[in-house]
Amino acid sequence: MARPFDDATRRNIAARCAEFTRLPPGEPAATLKPAAVAIALVEASEPDGGTALLLTLRAAGLRAHRGQWALPGGRCDKGESAERAALRELHEELGLEIDEAHVLGLLDDYPTRSGYLITPVVVWAAASTAISPNPAEVASVHRISLANIERANAFDFTAIAESARRVIRYHHAGQIIHAPTAALIYQFREVLAGRDTRVAELEQPVFAWK
Repeated sequence: MARPFDDATRRNIAARCAEFTRLPPGEPAATLKPAAVAIALVEASEPDGGTALLLTLRAAGLRAHRGQWALPGGRCDKGESAERAALRELHEELGLEIDEAHVLGLLDDYPTRSGYLITPVVVWAAASTAISPNPAEVASVHRISLANIERANAFDFTAIAESARRVIRYHHAGQIIHAPTAALIYQFREVLAGRDTRVAELEQPVFAWK
């Protein structure tokens, strides 16, 4: 469906997020390091138009998960809320200045194989907000239209010998994007459709386990 980048869309997505019931923290939460990512909603690039989310390709010089697709985000500082961490990371990685009044909601926490518990924070960015990627952290930044993630064939599932859990994959522009990023985008797609679909059990590929 068409989702123009306007106040009606912002209110609609905020309402969907408010209707979504987050799962309470599970048993592994105490052993995992808290982290947050931003599902940052911006105006899509032409010719797509409409509303998009920001996806980054991590810089090659990073110590962990270098060269992988990711939502902007990182580890929470001590005592820092997920909302504040996601907004801080948006500023550090992409130069975006957004305050907590623009947070639309939170999705389920996702436990990663590498020892983090990621909280996705849905954020609305004003049309005039400038993006200035930090080259030390971000190789490139991409605007992925919501129409793209809502395609019937945008996601699929496969199996690996190392796990009994399903591996989720997001297909975009000839690229395959894996969990945790694919899982978080998939749950956001489901929230947009009014579904409380859970993703914590969706698996990551082995290369992302470290």
